[in-house]
Amino acid sequence: MRIWSELTGDEAVVDLDALRRRSGWVAYIEGVASVLTERGADLRGFDGALTSNLPAGAGLSSSAALELAAARAFAHTSGLEWDPVAMAAVGREAETGWVGVECGIMDQMICAVGEAGSAMLLDCRTLETAPTPIPRSATVVVMDTATRRELVGSAYNNRRAACRTAAEALGVPTLRDAKMDDLLDAADRLGPVAFRRARHVLNENAAVVGAAAALRAGDLERAGALMSASHASLAADYEVTTPALDAMAAATQAAPGCFGARMTGAGFGGAVVALAATSQLEAFAVEALARYESVIGARGSATPVTASAGVGLTPELAY
Repeated sequence: MRIWSELTGDEAVVDLDALRRRSGWVAYIEGVASVLTERGADLRGFDGALTSNLPAGAGLSSSAALELAAARAFAHTSGLEWDPVAMAAVGREAETGWVGVECGIMDQMICAVGEAGSAMLLDCRTLETAPTPIPRSATVVVMDTATRRELVGSAYNNRRAACRTAAEALGVPTLRDAKMDDLLDAADRLGPVAFRRARHVLNENAAVVGAAAALRAGDLERAGALMSASHASLAADYEVTTPALDAMAAATQAAPGCFGARMTGAGFGGAVVALAATSQLEAFAVEALARYESVIGARGSATPVTASAGVGLTPELAY
């Protein structure tokens, strides 16, 4: 198969009968091909083009989006049954087993089964989903710091290891099963680093459920406050932010019409995602970017986005 990338201007040729581990964006496509082949699929090659209207490498799940797009294209060209949830699992396995990032399935699931106009509350254990409409009076805005990170080379996997260690010390399968009181009682046993990592996870799980409830109730102030508190925890307890991310979050939170903001993705660079009043978007963006530039000395960008449906096939473009 041949894939041309508009983002990089280069072309990758993938031999489906002799897959090899390469770096860069082609690795995600190769990983999907490898997993599908291992599961018995007889893949047919195709010519394709890769493009995006969002900044790549900014923590916006671009790797999961590419994995699901590749899976959908393979399903079309190779006559495979399309099962969105099963294909999300294929994408995750490609990223963990082929690329080497110990990610969960959240990014792949939203790329597979997202619903237009809604956020999605996901139970990563059961894969049960609950669409959560975003009120039209609010707009999600991607605030790109213009800094990038290499996920595999970051401390992401180390954070996962620390969480596993904390869960084992607490005697639970995962930190999702732990209670805050149990964590506080075990603070001395865990040590300061593992304790902070676990505290972030417990607080974050509660914040997700709280934010979904706030959105359903139309309480944008509450949803935004939880986003901002999440960023503070990501900075202090999980320690995955950077000076640029912290500056963008602070600048965005202080801008007119902002309900709340937090970094998105695995951290160590990328973007902040904000919830802003739809009626004040222009003033919000101008003020936030000016504040950010005054601190960092570089110009970021603001991109209002809407929640779209998961991966699909455009019939007139598929042949």
